[in-house]
This record gives sequence, C-alpha cells and structure tokens, in this order.
Amino acid sequence: MPTGAAATPPLPPPAAAALNAPPRPDPHAPHLQDPGDAWLPEIVQAKSKQDLADLFARPELLGALAASSATAHPSTAAAQRPLQAALDENIALASRLNELEARLVHLRASTQAQLLSTHALERQWRQKQSEMDRALAPFSPSALYQKLGQGIAEQEMVGRALEESFLEGDGGTATEREAAEWVRRYRDAKKVYYSRRERKERWDEGRVGGWR
Repeated sequence: MPTGAAATPPLPPPAAAALNAPPRPDPHAPHLQDPGDAWLPEIVQAKSKQDLADLFARPELLGALAASSATAHPSTAAAQRPLQAALDENIALASRLNELEARLVHLRASTQAQLLSTHALERQWRQKQSEMDRALAPFSPSALYQKLGQGIAEQEMVGRALEESFLEGDGGTATEREAAEWVRRYRDAKKVYYSRRERKERWDEGRVGGWR
C-alpha cells in the first residue's frame, strides 16, 4: 500500500450474517463456572428424603426448579442471557415483519385497484380513439386524394356535357346573350377542372406539404 494513501474502511457485515451469527459474550460479564451435578437449589437442601424422592419422581418440577430465576444457579441465568437477547431480537423482527406484511397487503390492494382503473382508462381511450379515427376518416390524406380525383372526373364530365349541349343544340340559332352565357359557364367549368387537376399533379409530385 503506498505511503500516505487513505486506509479503506472495512465493509459492514451482511445483515443476514449478522442475524445468523451467534451472540457474542460480554467481556465485562463475570465468569461463572458450572456447579456440577452435586449442586442443589437452596430451597430443596432442607427437604426430607421423602420430599426429595417425590421431587425426583416429577421431572417437570425439576426442570422448573432448574430454570426458575429464583432457584436456578447464577451460571444458568448467565448462560441464558444471550439466548434471551436473541429471542427478544427475533420477537422484534417478527413484529416488524408483521407490520411490513400489513403494509404490503395494503399496497398490493391499492396497486390492484390502480391497475384495474388503468385498464378501464385504456379501454375508454381505445374507444375514443376509434371514434376519433372514424370522425377524421373523411379528412385523411387518402380520402382527400380520392375525393380530389373524383372531383376532377366529375368536373370533366360537366365540361363534356356543356360541349355536347353546344354541338347538338335544338337546330336553332343561339342569340348573342345565350352564346355569352354558355361561354361563361364553359369557362368557369374548365377553370375549376384545370385548378383541380393542377392540385392533383402537385400532390402526385410530392409538392403538397404534410400529405406525403
């Protein structure tokens, strides 16, 4: 390690390892030796042999005397302190897990409700979008282009009908006013026809912005 470099602090132990690790003994706690098999609680030392015989015949009572804080040897209580601390910690963790479980259930229910609401909004949006598409269909580029082509064909037919009416006639001579009226109508029809055809040509050449 280079001189002057900062020492890297040690990483904290994983939480799972800390929970599974055995409790560390308290270095300041007094060391108590096991009294051995010959030790008896003070409460039974003055008992008669018959009482002791009755006591030894009941293992559950012996276990209670050995585990009770009032009758057990101090070394037993000292040995059980780490276990009691671990039990208390497990109880606290279990309580915390219960709280988290309740929160998780609440969040899951809230998320489920929001998900159902989102799906309902998606269905409504698809329906609205379908209605919008149907309403805008006549104004789509393809529909407008088709309508323009139909308009050109219709206007061409109007011009031909005017030409045929002029050529066929009824055998009489048209007055100057009638001729002027026909010329005006024919000129207007051709003007509309060429205007529409020019628009279509511009569209075909890609000179109509936003439609190609």
